[in-house]
Amino acid sequence: MVAIFIQFADPALRARIFAGMQRATRPGGLILLQGYRPEQIAYDTGGPSLPDNLYNEDMLREAFTGWDIKHLAVHDSVIEEGPGHSGMSALIDLVARKPA
Repeated sequence: MVAIFIQFADPALRARIFAGMQRATRPGGLILLQGYRPEQIAYDTGGPSLPDNLYNEDMLREAFTGWDIKHLAVHDSVIEEGPGHSGMSALIDLVARKPA
């Protein structure tokens, strides 16, 4: 399952989305997720403007408790995806394997 920049959901909806992703993933399957961190608001290069919609390491670890976190990294990278998403961005990446 892949989820890239799905951050226009408030925390309650995000919890339901993550739960649905977890149910839909087969045992041993992977979830790959990329999103924005709170630092993104200062960059003003796209993404949600509400801090509650942004991800951090603790929130993702909690959301995927019991999963094997293969990769969880924060980084700042340049994104060029058109006028709405262009420039330096505060990102977070997750790769997690569902228990077999």
